[in-house]
Amino acid sequence: MEVTIEKGWKKVLKDEFEKPYFERLIKFIKTEYKQNTCYPKGGEIFAAFNHCSFDDVKVVIIGQDPYHGLNQANGLCFSVHDGISHPPSLINIFKEIEKDLNKPYPRSGNLEFWADQGVLLLNATLTVRNGMAGSHQKHGWEEFTDAVIKTISDKKENIVFLLWGGFAKKKGNKINNKNHIILTSGHPSPLSANRGYWFGNRHFSKTNEYLKKIDRSQIDW
Repeated sequence: MEVTIEKGWKKVLKDEFEKPYFERLIKFIKTEYKQNTCYPKGGEIFAAFNHCSFDDVKVVIIGQDPYHGLNQANGLCFSVHDGISHPPSLINIFKEIEKDLNKPYPRSGNLEFWADQGVLLLNATLTVRNGMAGSHQKHGWEEFTDAVIKTISDKKENIVFLLWGGFAKKKGNKINNKNHIILTSGHPSPLSANRGYWFGNRHFSKTNEYLKKIDRSQIDW
């Protein structure tokens, strides 16, 4: 499986691709995709990077695992293909945007248009086996995505990191909070949101307020 990834990312992550753990990871992924049904499709594994070039990153949202249901995952965290029912966390994300920005609830759950504006929608683990949440964890993806976050933190400035839930917050230890803005809240999953840890965080308007302040184009959420 050849790594087809946007040239800017390929350049800054070159050392990672050559490390033994990454070679083992690719070997594991090739076997998994050959022997089992896995998501997303092979060509979409690095979609988050291909839709949001390294130079264009303004905002980073960190998810955990791709969706493990049929035709859901498209390589961007929290996002689903056009025409697919919105999973519960995505519904709560859209509800918060409705209240925060007074925007209508969207028909499609495909977040490619966010990524194309500079939002890196990064899952900590980029692949999963059908129907088995967490099945590709602890095989090297976490090490790779830690390196991605650290690379952004070290090589860029004034990035908005949106860390939702305990898992994403743990990833935050790779971020230099002196050079970047970190916004945290509970996870948008019903379990967290219904306990009052998600709704009202206003992360979408706060992100745009900051981008406007530093003279960068705002995100059309």
